[in-house]
Amino acid sequence: MTAYPHLLAPLPLGHITLPNRVLMGSMHTGLEETGDWNRVAEFYAARARGGVALMVTGGMAPNREGGVFPGAAGLFTAQDVENHRVVTSRVHDAGGLIAMQILHAGRYAYGKECVSSSAIKSPISPFVPQELDAAGIEKQIADMVTAAVRAQEAGYDGVEVMGSEGYFLNQFLARHVNKRTDDWGGSFENRMRLPVEVVRRVRAAVGPAFIVIFRISLIDLVPNGSTWEEVVLLARAVEAAGATLLNTGIGWHEARIPTIATSVPRAAFAHLTGRLRTEVTLPVIASNRINAPEVGEQILADGLADMVSMARPFLADPDFVIKAASGRRAEIAPCIACNQACLDHTFSGKLTSCLINPRACHETVLTYAPTLAPKRIGIVGAGPAGMMTALVAAERGHKVVLFDRAQHVGGQLNLARKVPGKDEFDGMVDWFGSELVRRGVETRLGREADLVDLTGFDEVVIATGVAPRELAIEGHELAMRYSDVLQAHQWVSALRSSARAVSVLMSQSFWLGAHTVPPLIWRFGARNGASVTLPKPPVDWPRPRPRPRPVRFGCCSAKLKNRAGGLGKQLAGFTAQLCMPRRQNDRRRHLSANNPCRTRDFARRGSRVDRGRQRDPLRGPIARTRACRAFDCSGICGSYHWWCRRRVRTGRKTRD
Repeated sequence: MTAYPHLLAPLPLGHITLPNRVLMGSMHTGLEETGDWNRVAEFYAARARGGVALMVTGGMAPNREGGVFPGAAGLFTAQDVENHRVVTSRVHDAGGLIAMQILHAGRYAYGKECVSSSAIKSPISPFVPQELDAAGIEKQIADMVTAAVRAQEAGYDGVEVMGSEGYFLNQFLARHVNKRTDDWGGSFENRMRLPVEVVRRVRAAVGPAFIVIFRISLIDLVPNGSTWEEVVLLARAVEAAGATLLNTGIGWHEARIPTIATSVPRAAFAHLTGRLRTEVTLPVIASNRINAPEVGEQILADGLADMVSMARPFLADPDFVIKAASGRRAEIAPCIACNQACLDHTFSGKLTSCLINPRACHETVLTYAPTLAPKRIGIVGAGPAGMMTALVAAERGHKVVLFDRAQHVGGQLNLARKVPGKDEFDGMVDWFGSELVRRGVETRLGREADLVDLTGFDEVVIATGVAPRELAIEGHELAMRYSDVLQAHQWVSALRSSARAVSVLMSQSFWLGAHTVPPLIWRFGARNGASVTLPKPPVDWPRPRPRPRPVRFGCCSAKLKNRAGGLGKQLAGFTAQLCMPRRQNDRRRHLSANNPCRTRDFARRGSRVDRGRQRDPLRGPIARTRACRAFDCSGICGSYHWWCRRRVRTGRKTRD
């Protein structure tokens, strides 16, 4: 009896039956752009051997203007088709199934030839797209259909039509971009015409024995995005047009709300998939922050989806499914949703990889062949570098001894896991620990390794990491290192649960004294059962003049000016969007000159507010679910922290 009966159950799709309910979602790795098709093929074949039911490639452009960047991969020529046959053949030989994603970037394309429903520039691209006329729209449809036909010729088992994340088709769906007044704009029936027509024509071109997935946006997380009623209408229309599966997407790339970061709870959006599942009859796939077999199992058991999509977890461990199916859950390398070697690399033009699994996208480059001459290797330092070195050396057949003066393995990972919002690091440390035992690595913990300990080894690896450098600043001895803070060596251990836990350097020009620290300390200390005693500041340290502190105030458009200059000087003419956290079932309150209590409270902190037009500038999910954190030296609104800080730094103005 398997521990994951729902996850490993087969899924019939008419002409074909998938062996389980796990989809490897689309990821743009940059491999196709290398031109090394053997390397591309091995990346997907490794995941096929790992047991995933169906894989979706990174987005392939249907034409040059639709590529995410100049030179983006696509199926444009007969040679492209032959190159992709290398991939599909290798996957099929490994017993897997693979679909190609057709991705038209629209205004997200990083090129001057980009096109969209309207000539409205994306905030994440420097180019204003060309507004397509009727003939231009017909060309885009024809190109996407041609891409699907070429994918079928190349041996793919299906295609995924990308209609979410703010890409081309999504840009026609939402009023956020689509300002047209012709047959492709205006009413939702007109706005959804393009994606429905693409699916209908693709199905007609490829026939019934071919998987057609439509990636639908369940919630756009941008102003004037699709309503839930519109999402349901689109899903039903796509189903009628011939789609095989509905894969779900969450949020546009320009949205301010995180959707896949570590801070997002696991399966945070699965309830939306479950809500859509009751509206259609074709299978629906849940996505976003599903990174463990038990999470996927629970989603399926609760009836929220028919399949689950995981992308980054297959970078961390290509054998994810086969390990879960064979009762080896503890051996699955965890995805910690750090986004560092995957998304960050992609957006910076680098090849995708993984911090947990350095072989991801390097399967033909990093080969761990068994050694013909086993050695005795000593490794000093049981941090991530030392542990990974030990695992690889042991896998190749060497005898490894791992030293660390700490009582537990993990090194600075044990500090990172204490930072609020980084709970995923717990699984990473646990996995390293279990793998060291499974691969026979001897660990000697609790004391520093000396020369006597390191004698007798053929090779010695020093992986002791780094230590914070000392600052040549007067008073630095009063500063606390981050390691002391996170390890609770001093009174600030009470802050270990705070999302704002920091190590503060106290200098003669600034003292974060009892007038600001105690409420924070006591609040988090009480929560964690800590008894807090604060040190007293040196008597000869002058206190600074009070500066504006963060305050909370109601929804309005208000010009902010700081009496002391500084930020206020940079903010001249800056119109800010502000909101105030609501009480439950209470309407939002406003700040204006007619509210003297709050105006005085704001002015008392060193700033003043000029009367502005009262309005509700923050609409939708942000206003309903997030609260402003105020006016401080970093920005105006916590919900739009990066947005405001960027404009403050550059001195740009923005619309209210």
